[in-house]
Amino acid sequence: MRFPVTVHRPRLGPREFTVIRPARPPEHALLVEDDRFLNAYVDRPAAGLIGGPWGLAATSPRALVHVPLRRAGDSGDAGARRLDLVLLHHSLQFAPSRWKELRGRLGAGHRRTVTVCTDRPEIDWEALHHAENRDLFHQHVHAETLFVTGSARAFRETAGHFHDVAAHGPGHTADNRHYCAQLGHGDDSARDIHIEYSDAWAGEAAPR
Repeated sequence: MRFPVTVHRPRLGPREFTVIRPARPPEHALLVEDDRFLNAYVDRPAAGLIGGPWGLAATSPRALVHVPLRRAGDSGDAGARRLDLVLLHHSLQFAPSRWKELRGRLGAGHRRTVTVCTDRPEIDWEALHHAENRDLFHQHVHAETLFVTGSARAFRETAGHFHDVAAHGPGHTADNRHYCAQLGHGDDSARDIHIEYSDAWAGEAAPR
């Protein structure tokens, strides 16, 4: 899949970072947190636009993949906090505490088109529970941003959740049925991400 992005190369001190963003951020998407889950509400285009960066994170171990998702208005979840999303390979060893400063230095960036693999490898569910498994996601929330850190394999195996919601969500909601996917793969401290299809967008209001 060909995917248009904006590439930014900000510096913090002597170090240069690469930050990749979708050239066109999702219009109808929200990521909010509560005590038990991280809830993502998406329409069909937004699900595809998030699935692209998720797959891109699997092939860009030296970059931070940033998906702006915060929006004004009511989230539909009382007390919920809206979050942006940053995906990164664990080998980058980027401290989330530095994100706010780095984000402020992004600038306009440069447009590019990248190729994102859409193959969906079969998940070895049994291996996920092995003590020696290292293909797990780690989460941090800082500066109104959810950081999801993991291996290339973890990102490859889970990008399909968003494509699944994009492909099958519209048909289910046409029959007034809920359609979602649950994104796990996390360590013991990580919350699952509940990805719910919604077409109930009215202006800037979020789904309820």
